[in-house]
Amino acid sequence: MKKTVRNVTKLLLPVCLSLSAVANGAHLPPLEPFSGKSESLMASENRLKTPAELTDLSATPNYRETVAYIHKLAGSSPYLRLTSIGETAQKRPIFMVVASHDGQRDAQGIIDNHKPTVLIQAGIHSGEIDGKDAGLMLLRDISQGKELALIQKVNLLFIPILSADGHERSSRFNRVNQRGPEYMGWRTNAKNLNLNRDYTKLDTEEINAVLKVINDYKPDLYVDIHVTDGEDYQYDVTYGYNQPFASDSPNIATWLKANFQPYVDAQLVKWGHKPGPLIFAMDKNDFAKGIAGWTATPRFSNGYGDLRHLPTVLVENHSLKPYKQRVLGTYVFIKATLEILAKEKEALRQAIKIDSNTRPKQQVLAYGYDNEAEHIEFLGIGYENYIDELTGQKEVRWTGKPVHYDKLPVFWQRIAKTTVDVPKGYIVPAQYKEVIASLKAHGIEMQEIDEKQAQKPRKVEQLSVSEFEFDTMPFEGRLRVNGKFSKSEAEINVPAGSYYVPTNQPLGRLAVALLQPQGSDSYFAWGFFNSIFQRTEYIENYAVLPLAREMLKDPKIKQQFEKKLKSDDTFAKDPSARLDFFYKRTPYYDNQYLKYPVLIAR
Repeated sequence: MKKTVRNVTKLLLPVCLSLSAVANGAHLPPLEPFSGKSESLMASENRLKTPAELTDLSATPNYRETVAYIHKLAGSSPYLRLTSIGETAQKRPIFMVVASHDGQRDAQGIIDNHKPTVLIQAGIHSGEIDGKDAGLMLLRDISQGKELALIQKVNLLFIPILSADGHERSSRFNRVNQRGPEYMGWRTNAKNLNLNRDYTKLDTEEINAVLKVINDYKPDLYVDIHVTDGEDYQYDVTYGYNQPFASDSPNIATWLKANFQPYVDAQLVKWGHKPGPLIFAMDKNDFAKGIAGWTATPRFSNGYGDLRHLPTVLVENHSLKPYKQRVLGTYVFIKATLEILAKEKEALRQAIKIDSNTRPKQQVLAYGYDNEAEHIEFLGIGYENYIDELTGQKEVRWTGKPVHYDKLPVFWQRIAKTTVDVPKGYIVPAQYKEVIASLKAHGIEMQEIDEKQAQKPRKVEQLSVSEFEFDTMPFEGRLRVNGKFSKSEAEINVPAGSYYVPTNQPLGRLAVALLQPQGSDSYFAWGFFNSIFQRTEYIENYAVLPLAREMLKDPKIKQQFEKKLKSDDTFAKDPSARLDFFYKRTPYYDNQYLKYPVLIAR
């Protein structure tokens, strides 16, 4: 028995050693040492330190420790209030700290003080938790008076852990591409759903909670803090937003580009950090080919904010930089965000007003990448390619040595691929309660159709699915579908309890993105209407054959049938398809099959 144990130990030893190397980051590329002015932001006295600072920013506190600390902060300051904005699937409260110099206690009070409000969210992917520990440090400094001036002109809403269930699925081995903290949470929530893919479909408790905050508190700016995967480069704090040339809120995007970014970048540089753009390589094995200038769709926080005219910034700290460096950079980023919002609130609010009041005749639902590149200066890291013996293919090895690109190509996702005419509105039938509830959660204005209105036929446009293809596997808990559509005019009585959704409203563009089925993040694409692909009534051959013979007496039908026999070999060889040709032309056929149930008012 002892011999067996010794043998097992001998076999496990190399595995344990390799896991230890992973935990220590030895498998990651070489690292440039960091020494920046922002290190002075850490508290010097133990009694004031955050739980992460007690470890010299090498570890992060668990949920219980985090909640205890923010309770302590809120209890010690008249300027901080701790509130629960909802619960996770595992019944953990989702906490938010409200920081207001006026000591406001609720959403209406925040609105009534007429100061700009910023919503900062950490831990939507809870392994990417830099924002939590940076935010706790800043709240500590506000509560102690050191940074109290930050909230004299700005209200701060701070969510330290959005994905609380994922946060507690903690391990040293959760994010293999990331340097710290020592223990990290999981990317998805308890239902294995990615919260930053849920902004349109609203399947998670967490994103529903965030939307309630947005609708209740009406923030002027929204910041979502993440950590990257992928390539190596010199920048430690990268961030972005949809650019003005591919934005549903071009005036807001222009403010972010012209006002927000220069100030925040300057502050990050001042404190010893290197800010950069969002970085996604065109070719992971050949970084010199350039980066992809991504335009976010509304399943993501920054794409969603762009659609609803809420200025939204996606922060992506560089995963290969040490946790301490990333947290300190995030502190500077949040501090600079509060400062620029105080300075530029009127310009931002004017941009929001213009975008919210714009009513376009057409709307782009999908963008493609431009083949023509722009070129930027870029602070990269050197790399070399080699043929790996294990995979047998070309791989990349990052050297850790700084490289300066004078002209690195950037290919922007700005070519309109799918454009639709914006209708006057949409009618969602009463039976689609899940869709109606989701629209209400988004804050979209709707009008319920009562019994009297239901008696009057409405002239509408109805779309029919002419071609469709389902994904082969579920994605984010849903079986997605793509379709092509034909349209027809109809006169329809809609049932009482249905809702009319006008597009002439501030969230009109969001309504179009959700209800126009061609949108990549529409309710249709996410499978909310998959029941229209089911046929539930059929006809027996003995019943359809007499009808078919009678129908062939009509020269027009006969000509159509014979033409299809000659032109379509698959049809000609399929007896069921032949009979279905006639069945579709009878009054017995299901006239709702493949009909998109949301009606369009032109």
